[in-house]
Amino acid sequence: MSRSCELTGRAVQSGNNVSHANNRTRRRFLPNLCNVTLISDALGQRYRLRITAYALRTVEHRGGLDAFLVKAKDADLSMRARLLKRQIAKKIEEQAVA
Repeated sequence: MSRSCELTGRAVQSGNNVSHANNRTRRRFLPNLCNVTLISDALGQRYRLRITAYALRTVEHRGGLDAFLVKAKDADLSMRARLLKRQIAKKIEEQAVA
C-alpha cells in the first residue's frame, strides 16, 4: 500500500537531515495518514479511506465528503475516490431532475 492520501494525493517527500555541523543526510517526510470512515450524504453509505489529517480538516471545512469530492481535481484523487466522485455526481444529478 502506497503512503499517499486518497483524497489530496499528498505522498512521501524527501529532504535532508541537517546537523549542527551542517552535515547532510537524506531522509523521508511521511504524510500523517489516518484510517477514517466518512459518510456520503448523497449515497447514504459509509466509506473507509486512508487520508491525511490535513485532508480530513479540509473535508470538514468544505461541508462533508460529497462537497469535497465535487470540488476536487481528478488528478489528485485515487481510483477509488474517482469512482466515488462519479457515483455522487450521478446521484446528485438524478435528485436534481426528480
